[in-house]
Amino acid sequence: MDPARRVEAIIAPSLEAMGFEVVRVRLSGSQTPVLQVMAERPDGTMTIEDCAEVSRAVSALLDVEDPIKSAYNLEVSSPGIDRPLTRLRDYERYAGFEARIETRRPVDGRKRFRGKLLGIDAENIKLATDTGEVLLPFAEIDTAKLVLTDELITASLKQSKQ
Repeated sequence: MDPARRVEAIIAPSLEAMGFEVVRVRLSGSQTPVLQVMAERPDGTMTIEDCAEVSRAVSALLDVEDPIKSAYNLEVSSPGIDRPLTRLRDYERYAGFEARIETRRPVDGRKRFRGKLLGIDAENIKLATDTGEVLLPFAEIDTAKLVLTDELITASLKQSKQ
């Protein structure tokens, strides 16, 4: 198991018990790697205080388990407005918004897609592109994130006021 997946397996149960969901865990860099943990509450919110609370919990868990043998820097953050889409339910939750998606292997002759999310169909992501609707197998998605648009900003501001 790669180190990021191991870290996620270690921290996810405790963070869920604290009322948070892990969005993404990524280990990058070579000299002093950065362990990035993105988390949020089930309603999509994440305050600075929440980040500090998650950081303390993750630090304590990783001190005990020690899954990364070298020195690293821990970075805890919210997913942000133009968030990565990492879970199948993210594609349903953000239906109607624009996204960029890159697949591991070509789908209909291409690997990069941009368009409006239309939700999910079983294990496929429905996306309306400028050339028509496409179904992308969730298992083939390498990276995906929302595109920062006026509509996304407006919806985010509306949610933060509620």
